Amino acid sequence: MMPRLGTKYDIDIEVISKPRAEYQSEAYHSLDLPVAPAIMVGEEIVIEGKDVDDQEVEKVICRHLGLPGPLP
Repeated sequence: MMPRLGTKYDIDIEVISKPRAEYQSEAYHSLDLPVAPAIMVGEEIVIEGKDVDDQEVEKVICRHLGLPGPLP
């Protein structure tokens, strides 16, 4: 999903994947990052701690880019 949206909207996508135990560590919690799995667009947390609908992520990307809505 994310690479496709990065190509569609010509934006950089960064995917960070770590073992579950690392996300549950005290060190991770001290960073004040969202609970994994999470998706952030800019500084906005779209979702954290559960899966998200592709269309919702696309809507937030459009709002962040100042676009009226998802591109066809």
